Parts: sequence; C-alpha cells; structure tokens
Amino acid sequence: MAENVTLQQVKDAAGKVKHPAINSTLVELGIATDIRLEANRAKITLALPALNIPAGIVNYFVETLTDAMDEIGVSLDVDKREMNDAERQSFFSMEQANWKGL
Repeated sequence: MAENVTLQQVKDAAGKVKHPAINSTLVELGIATDIRLEANRAKITLALPALNIPAGIVNYFVETLTDAMDEIGVSLDVDKREMNDAERQSFFSMEQANWKGL
C-alpha cells in the first residue's frame, strides 16, 4: 500500500479509465463520480444510467477502476447508484457523440 497518495492522484488515475464502447472516460461520462480518498482507500460511486445494466459491464467498470487504483497503491471501495435525469441525458448525449462500439 502506497503512503502519501493524494486525492488528486486518485482522481487522475480514475480519470484515465475508458469506457469499453464509448470513446470517453468513465469520469467524463459521469459514471465514476464522488471520488474520495479516506484512510488510503479510494472510494468511487458508479452512477449507472439504469440499475439493470448487465453485471458484466458493471464488473468491467469495477475491475478497470480497481486496476487503476492498484497502480497508485490504494484499495478501492465502490458504491452504485442510478443516474438522475440530468446525468442520464448528459450520458446519452456523450454516448451518441462518442460511440465506437465493441
């Protein structure tokens, strides 16, 4: 476990994680939100467009964020919630503009 990891390092690491089908990061899409650092543990909330997103996709988000946190030496805790209407609209606009497919 790395000592003296900063919140900015956590945000930077999370900000590099790309969506597998959209040419944007999870942070840009509003999926990785409420990024915090508490007692050398990163805490990130996944805001999902709908709570019935397939488990494989949600697991991919968690795994790639975990890998990003591992690179800077912190553990990751993930919470999940559904996007509100404004967040969902922003997500769908970005998805449409940046869709690359799988």
